[in-house]
Amino acid sequence: QVQLVESGGGSVQAGGSLRLSCVVSGSTRSTHHMAWFRQTPGKERELVAAIDTDGDTHHADSVKGRFTISEDTAKNTLYLQMNSLKPEDTATYYCTYRPGRAGLRYLIPLEFRYWGQGTQVTVSS
Repeated sequence: QVQLVESGGGSVQAGGSLRLSCVVSGSTRSTHHMAWFRQTPGKERELVAAIDTDGDTHHADSVKGRFTISEDTAKNTLYLQMNSLKPEDTATYYCTYRPGRAGLRYLIPLEFRYWGQGTQVTVSS
């Protein structure tokens, strides 16, 4: 089993910044990939950014240049640095983990078994 616990969400004005963290514990593999998804009511969960243990990353076009995903393997922690936040970034953000490698650009929620509880990000105009 793998457990993920997110933190760092909150309310911020447009143009502001937040950093989300996700601490991973349990039976993790040295080769894995992790991602941040976000979801708003009535919409499907969408991929925000992903990273693998080779250091490769992918960021959705909607956040490219504003958000940065990173992983500190020594701390078993995944991060999402979010700058220049916009009201349309308002969502619940989830981190997720899967062992092995994958094409980061094409990740979908159904491929992931392990999820955090989610952290709310609210951006006001």
